[in-house]
Amino acid sequence: MHNVTPLLARKEDREREESAGPFPGGMVGFASWWIALAIPFMLYGSNTLFFFLYTWPFFLALLPVSVLIGIATSVLLRGHLLLTLLLTAISVICLFWLIFSLLTGW
Repeated sequence: MHNVTPLLARKEDREREESAGPFPGGMVGFASWWIALAIPFMLYGSNTLFFFLYTWPFFLALLPVSVLIGIATSVLLRGHLLLTLLLTAISVICLFWLIFSLLTGW
């Protein structure tokens, strides 16, 4: 037989699994956007609907940004879900509140 290496000798290369990828981070970003959307309703009540009636494109534009923030944090933190959840929620709520306060004070 020639110089052949059996595939079982490289077993350690196949056992290394990749992480789940950016999907959990995207889901965390999406959930953080919904939580950030609910905060003005909890603070100001149903009058927030009249404000969102005219400014909804600004807040809708934050949805893909929050998903990307979640994906980026998940990839940078290598899948640590609790840290990803915390950092994504804080940054998305801060972005949402920044847009909200800029539009209400304008």
